[in-house]
Amino acid sequence: MTERIGITTTVPSEIVYAAGCIPVDLNNVFIAGRDPGGLVDQAEMAGYPANVCAWIKGIYSTTLREGIKKIIAVTQGDCSNTQALMETLELEGVEIIPFAFPFDRDRDLLKLQLDKLVERLGTDWDRVRRASDGLGAIRKKVHLIDRLTWQENVVSGKENHLFQVSCSDLEGDPGAFEKKVDSFVAGLVNRTPDKKKIRIGYIGVPPIIDGLYDYLEERGARVVYNEVQRQFSMPFDTGDLTEQYRLYSYPYGIFYRLLDITREIARREIDGVIHYAQSFCYRQIEDMIIRKKLSTPVLTLEGDRPNGLDARTRLRIDSFIEMLG
Repeated sequence: MTERIGITTTVPSEIVYAAGCIPVDLNNVFIAGRDPGGLVDQAEMAGYPANVCAWIKGIYSTTLREGIKKIIAVTQGDCSNTQALMETLELEGVEIIPFAFPFDRDRDLLKLQLDKLVERLGTDWDRVRRASDGLGAIRKKVHLIDRLTWQENVVSGKENHLFQVSCSDLEGDPGAFEKKVDSFVAGLVNRTPDKKKIRIGYIGVPPIIDGLYDYLEERGARVVYNEVQRQFSMPFDTGDLTEQYRLYSYPYGIFYRLLDITREIARREIDGVIHYAQSFCYRQIEDMIIRKKLSTPVLTLEGDRPNGLDARTRLRIDSFIEMLG
């Protein structure tokens, strides 16, 4: 049976596939499950504090439920609670493989991390390059979906979000995922472009709350830019794997991310930005920088546990859209 390796955020899945293993994005499995709230409760019953990010708690319970025995843990460039998460999983017998994105995007340090992961998983760079070519071809098709979202206006913000966020692990089956993408694109031929006047950019981690995209559509706005999800699709064209993960903005500082954000706001003619901040996440602090650096109106939304939009959040969205209109 092919070994499944859990991942806590986007990591070089090319290396995992080259090793003959299957990467499993535990975030996606957690939030797409039947009862994500119950998984958060399970972690709290095991001893996790209430004031810890619900994504961390969901990953903990999902790992145990799915029987994942090995995880690649991003110890630098992702959640500040990842180390403690890994320690609690190690207590449960899960093997931990550390991986770090250097804060300053140093090429030599990043290449060292890639080399160590290649060695740890027992593969080689020839296999990695072949895997990279295959995954890159699939990601280019997802880039088309992104373009059809903001340029042709025939893909919704939610559809854009789902396909791009799935690029973290290509749903564990690149061939099946590619067929899914091809089928979706083929079905767009007869769609009428959605010409809603208010164009929204969504920045920050994917939302733990449900219904955000649908509600924005109901109120006459549409998301034409999903910042972090787009980064999961590796949007920058390069044939060098090290450079690919240097250009990938999510694990690096907010000022580097803002270069991409401001560029896309202009290119996609975005009217307003929703910055989503997860409760108890250090990235909440970055909101003060985002507000100072962006000239586009910003609405900051905060989510805690997996649930639908509450009345207060709906009211704030209504006011924001009315202001933009």
